[in-house]
Amino acid sequence: MDQEKIGSLIKELRTKNNLTQKEFADKYGVTYQAVSKWENGKNLPDTLLLKQICNDYNINLNDILEGNITLKKKNYNYLFIIGGIILLGLTIYFISTYHKNNDNFEFKTISSNCEDFKLNGSIAYNDNKSVIYISNIEYCGTNEYEIYNHIEASLYEKNNNLTTKIGTCNHIKNTNITLDEYLKGVTINVNNQNERLCKNYTNENLYLEINAINKDNKTITFNIPLSIKDCT
Repeated sequence: MDQEKIGSLIKELRTKNNLTQKEFADKYGVTYQAVSKWENGKNLPDTLLLKQICNDYNINLNDILEGNITLKKKNYNYLFIIGGIILLGLTIYFISTYHKNNDNFEFKTISSNCEDFKLNGSIAYNDNKSVIYISNIEYCGTNEYEIYNHIEASLYEKNNNLTTKIGTCNHIKNTNITLDEYLKGVTINVNNQNERLCKNYTNENLYLEINAINKDNKTITFNIPLSIKDCT
């Protein structure tokens, strides 16, 4: 998923509907700061919330997950000439294909099985592709004020005796920072995984690993097993 494109789309949807960031946030049960981060491409709604936004504004979820969002600027010189034709065509298109396209994706939710960490995530998959998205990670442990020289978070898949890294954090600021500060900017987004794997992910398949190097150059590793549930 292209965070900047999706952020621009969310902002355009909000402003076109004359909603403030707070009004838009209240509509989806989040803070206005979260909406600001979405619009600036610093974070994204989880996939289930993104699906709800798509449903509310007749946006094709497949296009968003595949990064094929095209934001077109208005041409007011021709808007009233071609607007009716475009609107009619889009109406016919969405009526015939919108629900079918969105229903192509099935969903699983991801949460933490570790009492020291809370997180939200989701898996969206169909017969052609899949997306794993994890965000809103919160550290609840006792060493919240310790400063680390470097922190890295990675997502791993465990299959029998084989362990594979399938995703890393996109957070840039990972030096001289507390674990809590680091995790506030963490999102992990994995695209185009084998669809068989996504359908068969279980609580034993995925775990998040965080490696933090403290000022004594000692590496502290946090392993966070993930709970995966089917959406009903």
